[in-house]
Amino acid sequence: MLNKFPLWKYLLILAVLAIGFLYSAPNLYPDDPAIQISGNSSAMRVEQADLERAKRALEAAGISVKAISVANQGRAGLLRLNSAEDQLPAKELVRKTLSDEFVVALNLAQTTPDWLRNLGGSPMKLGLDLSGGVHFLMEVDMDKALDARRKVYEGEVKSLLRKERVRYRSLPELNGAIQLGFVDEAALEKAQQLIRKDFNDFDMTTVQRNELQVLRLALTQAKLVEIREYSIKQNLTTVRNRVNELGVAEPLVQRQGANRIVVELPGVQDTAEAKRILGKTANLEFRLAAEPDAARAATESFEFRQEGRAPAQLERDLIITGDQVTDAQASFDENGSPQVNIRLDGRGGDLMNRATRNNVGRSMAVIFIEQKPVTRYVRQVVDGVEKEVELQTFVEEKKIISLATIQSPLGSQFRITGLDGQGESSELALLLRAGGLAAPMYFAEERTIGPSLGADNIAKGVNASLWAMLFVSLFIIAIYRAFGVLATVALGLNMVLLLALMSLLSATLTLPGIAGIVLTMGMAVDANVLIFSRIREEIANGMSIQRAIHEGFDRAYSAIVDANLTTLLVGGILFAMGTGPVKGFAVTLSLGIITSMFTAILVTRCMVNLTCGGRDFKKLWI
Repeated sequence: MLNKFPLWKYLLILAVLAIGFLYSAPNLYPDDPAIQISGNSSAMRVEQADLERAKRALEAAGISVKAISVANQGRAGLLRLNSAEDQLPAKELVRKTLSDEFVVALNLAQTTPDWLRNLGGSPMKLGLDLSGGVHFLMEVDMDKALDARRKVYEGEVKSLLRKERVRYRSLPELNGAIQLGFVDEAALEKAQQLIRKDFNDFDMTTVQRNELQVLRLALTQAKLVEIREYSIKQNLTTVRNRVNELGVAEPLVQRQGANRIVVELPGVQDTAEAKRILGKTANLEFRLAAEPDAARAATESFEFRQEGRAPAQLERDLIITGDQVTDAQASFDENGSPQVNIRLDGRGGDLMNRATRNNVGRSMAVIFIEQKPVTRYVRQVVDGVEKEVELQTFVEEKKIISLATIQSPLGSQFRITGLDGQGESSELALLLRAGGLAAPMYFAEERTIGPSLGADNIAKGVNASLWAMLFVSLFIIAIYRAFGVLATVALGLNMVLLLALMSLLSATLTLPGIAGIVLTMGMAVDANVLIFSRIREEIANGMSIQRAIHEGFDRAYSAIVDANLTTLLVGGILFAMGTGPVKGFAVTLSLGIITSMFTAILVTRCMVNLTCGGRDFKKLWI
């Protein structure tokens, strides 16, 4: 029988529409502005008492708190606010109330019902130009970068002198210059020849200090510029990798000036976790345990991260650092304890093998290095007014996470044990895999981003979409009457399916994306116009109404598919080659084409079959 679907096809279309309504529903629940609190380390927990203390401080300052909750098994806490305008003052107040052990960040808290979230439902992510997001301005500590590079050079120079059996005395640095003392002129000259041969990045000078000939090695100006440039580029690359590891949609990571990096994280994400991960130096040092008879000047004492263990004496010279790590994966050892499997680059593997093959039976330590922020508030006079100003500094913390006996020579692959839980092993692997920071960074600025085109322009964009849908609907109803009503219903269902598909795929909606939705409306109606015009032509040629409907859908099918596939191809190219706003437009355009083909070809025909199929019409209102 013409214009009749089998039952299974009706049920399939109904199921797709039901899924569309289900997964577009979370977009009806707006997010709450919130303050998120988490620990500086993955092992630290946020207690209910901490949230209560922060809540009392906010309410005392006149900022109402909608609700508080502990999430992620105690690793984070949320304070939901009633107004987005309260977020910034609330964040500053909570930071003052709690200690530096906590990371306080801005966030958006979902209000989607639990039953929807349990089914995997979540609202669309909105870009910075629609919902705003978090803006970080991160400043690279160039002094730390230079200090770190000088320490590496110092270790390599001393290793060279020991290898060539040149006796020297270690002296403290002076104004950024490495100092080595020699008791006779011959040793000094030999040291200079060796250093000139293997290192061309130093300006060398000699001075007499009592009975010692002191050799000063200062990095050349060109090398200092190179180190600064490398530090900002390395940190930029690392931040990008870490953002990618965090799974943030449509992020912006770019350099600003000589030593700053801008990071913008749009939409809904765990901004406290992002803030903690992005700014962490998280480097490693591998050192041999000191021999019992080693000179005190050649050793250094380090504490363990685990409480209750006595400090250990380690050699000052480094074997390798985390910069030589090319891959790191968290796993478990044979006893079920967390570990991190490390893979080194070629040079790092050679250095590790050289250090361990002659020291089997000795212990080797893995030192975890963090730059922990310390915030102080001081009162200063700014523009003639005394204000409380925030000052942020860093305290470097080096603690041993593993001290194990070398059983056999190591190469480019080995493992680190002694970690405090699976969370720490996963975090350490993420940070090492993404790349180490060449220098610590601190957050010079953090703020929420309002709509880049202004709230008024966004309202106009949304209104333009609604007016576009209204005029398109009125036009097609006026031209095709009853069939136009069916096309309008299909257009509404198309929008529902588009929202559901974007929500399921975690696609980010931007202002250009709204333009893509408006264009999708035109594409969807265009398909119906082709079908309805073909039906009119067949009726005008004397074909029966049922046959005309059948032929109209069938013969317009190839033209609709060809037109939409070519547009889909263009959308794919825009997504692959475009950035930012162009991608936002390409996403909604491409997904809209897929949903419009479904609604125009199947849903519209389903409704026509249900209303017209099998009936004897003398005249068709089309």
